Amino acid sequence: MKTIKLTFLTLLFACVSFASVSNSEKEALIALYNSTNGSEWDTTWDLEASIDTWYGVVVLDSKVVSLNLSFNNLQGTIPADIGQLTNLQVLNLSFNKLNGEIPESITNMKDLYSLQLFLNRFEGEIPNWIGNITSLEALALYSNKFTGEIPNSLTNLTQLKSLELGSNYLTGSIPFNINNLKVLKKLSLLDNQLDGQIPESIVELINLEELILSSNNLSGRLPFELSQLSNLKLVMVSDNALTQEYVTVEDNTPHKMSLFLEDTEVLASSVKE
Repeated sequence: MKTIKLTFLTLLFACVSFASVSNSEKEALIALYNSTNGSEWDTTWDLEASIDTWYGVVVLDSKVVSLNLSFNNLQGTIPADIGQLTNLQVLNLSFNKLNGEIPESITNMKDLYSLQLFLNRFEGEIPNWIGNITSLEALALYSNKFTGEIPNSLTNLTQLKSLELGSNYLTGSIPFNINNLKVLKKLSLLDNQLDGQIPESIVELINLEELILSSNNLSGRLPFELSQLSNLKLVMVSDNALTQEYVTVEDNTPHKMSLFLEDTEVLASSVKE
């Protein structure tokens, strides 16, 4: 009788452990596993084990709040089912071999503040709907195969502190409304095919610390008013079609704009495949 009770309690504990995460969240994780060749991941999941033991999954108060599978040999596409992880705050699938498009269901993640999908093989245009994830503080899509223009909708992400879109095949100009991103600290658009002038509105990003625009087709001049941004430490605008050549500047002193005029050009390296 004791053996029967013990077996029953063991099974009950296992069920409760699995039930600590909703069925919809569990299904979303398994869908991701199946669509990205989970059995071949560098660190795979034991689908029979409790979800809170799965590599890269953080469960808090019975909710999946973080998923970090970077550097884990994911191959395939992100399934639409991932949108069932409605409590996710961090999604990091960087440094993998993911392709296709980013599913719009990610907009279901109302608390998502970090979306890291860099160094994959995503294609097509950067979706307009990303501008609806207004909780985002960090968006990193660099080193993929994105084409088209930078969506103006990204300027709706007023909580963004870091925007990294470099090493893609983006065309068009830098959105004039970039000044909406009042708390932005890092803007990296290097190694694309952007043209037009650097918008004067960029000088309104008073919290900016890094401005990285190298290796594009930008024309005109670098706004002199950037020298008045007290937090700006890194400026990279070389290898463009600006009216003057500029060196990469890493400086935190007043009037640093006078240092921008070049005798030596420093080029940003490309990480395109």
